[in-house]
Amino acid sequence: MTGPTKLLVVEDDPNLGSLLSQYLQAKGFEVDLRTDGVQGKQAYDQGRYDLLILDVMLPQKDGFTLAREIRQKDPAVPIVFLTAKSMKQDTLAGFESGADDYMTKPFSMEELILRIQAVLRRANGVERPEPEPERYQLGNSQFDPRKQVLRTPVGERRLTTKESELLRLLCQHQNKVLERNEALRQVWGNDSYFSGRSMDVYIAKLRKYLREDPSVEIINVHGQGFRLITGSAE
Repeated sequence: MTGPTKLLVVEDDPNLGSLLSQYLQAKGFEVDLRTDGVQGKQAYDQGRYDLLILDVMLPQKDGFTLAREIRQKDPAVPIVFLTAKSMKQDTLAGFESGADDYMTKPFSMEELILRIQAVLRRANGVERPEPEPERYQLGNSQFDPRKQVLRTPVGERRLTTKESELLRLLCQHQNKVLERNEALRQVWGNDSYFSGRSMDVYIAKLRKYLREDPSVEIINVHGQGFRLITGSAE
């Protein structure tokens, strides 16, 4: 990690927010402070952070909602919740919305630093995946993974969930080999014989849809898996 670790703190209590920012900056972190969920989302969209510290009871947009929205774009950025709530269901809701850790107010600043360092250690060394693009460009076609829509020069086609998941994996490995077992595990959850036969059927369906675009092709790589060839291949 190069340069200071950059944190986004979203806390609506001005006294606690100011104290947190000053303490974290004194410990060598670079800190952006926002006071409501909407401001927090705007700051996240405009910057890149190594870790987020979110209060739960925020005006405009609560911390759980903010975390879920951020997780849709970046599944890997570490998130630590701060909250006055201590009930078990609130803690579970925090982790379900994407928390890496959860601290109940009042808390020790020293403990917060230790928890931040522990979360960063777990994330350190693991390359953060880039947020998924809204659309994948495939030759003269486009695939929208969120809407599960494939647009070819001939028209627009709504894909089933399995078709969309499989095409998403192929797009992520565009012009590279997607290993057969990896696709089976990620889309079907296992690599059994029957799942393999089912996947072959779905590959055939995707090939049929993509025949409408001669600049795109799904080929078999013997003994390995599949490769999605597009016009951007070297």
